[in-house]
Amino acid sequence: MTIPEWTDVHYFLELARAGSLSAAARRLGVEHTTVSRRLHRLEEALGATLFDRRREGHVLTEVGRGLLVHAETMEASMLAAGDQLLGASAGQARGAVRLNAPEVLGSLVIAPRLSGLLAAHPDLRVDLVLLPRFADLAAREAELAIVIEPPTSGRYMTARLCDYRYYLYGAPSYLAAHPPIVRREQLGEHSFVDYVQDQLMSARLDFFKELGVSPRRRFCCTGMTAQVSAAIAGLGLVMAPPYAVPADHRLQRILPAEVFVQRSFWLVAPSDLFRLRRIRAVWDHLRALVEAEPHLFGV
Repeated sequence: MTIPEWTDVHYFLELARAGSLSAAARRLGVEHTTVSRRLHRLEEALGATLFDRRREGHVLTEVGRGLLVHAETMEASMLAAGDQLLGASAGQARGAVRLNAPEVLGSLVIAPRLSGLLAAHPDLRVDLVLLPRFADLAAREAELAIVIEPPTSGRYMTARLCDYRYYLYGAPSYLAAHPPIVRREQLGEHSFVDYVQDQLMSARLDFFKELGVSPRRRFCCTGMTAQVSAAIAGLGLVMAPPYAVPADHRLQRILPAEVFVQRSFWLVAPSDLFRLRRIRAVWDHLRALVEAEPHLFGV
């Protein structure tokens, strides 16, 4: 067996994460034939087959899964070396960080509060990835993520970011046109705006079972932004966190001491990336952000 080149190992890593030659080629900015050629050279050097070629894509063999662990360690060492050399002056974080966050949290809380971080690190870039699902960190769709359920397997650094609450809100126009709500039991008389139930990102977003309420859903949407807009338009009551609700009184909180559910946000990063200065800079900034403005989260 000959010692493989790092560039070939890098191509192997991208193929393992992407699952197909074409997807890996797009990530690497090369032709798919180049990925295939590099993989063949690496397999020849190691004297082993690293992928099963199937109709649905490239699937790691047992040998390939074993190599993946070492390849990620090699990658982490290369990244850390570059991070240390490039950021040696004044503790600067450099490069891009792909941060995945829930849409409303990312849009209304994180994006407007990045100026201090970017001013402190002029060569840092944040790529905020707002997906209709949580990013696949193993496939490097993101390098850092805010999730509502921490991973239970894999090599990740995980920390609780903050607790937050969903409260019940209604538009003044809706509340004026419907029976008053003074007890939780009366909620069955009302219309609700909610998530599309078979499209939930997590079972943790099914609030009403926990509240003991059987909602009459009149409008459902996969995104919180549209739910809040529908509630403002008077389509029904909505469960939402305080940061998602406009501060202009177009929605009023209902029975706040009685009707709420509490959840937690978690910060997650692959363990091999956590030691990088750019990852830690964003990680620390997010933790400072939520600590400075707890009112946004309603706890």
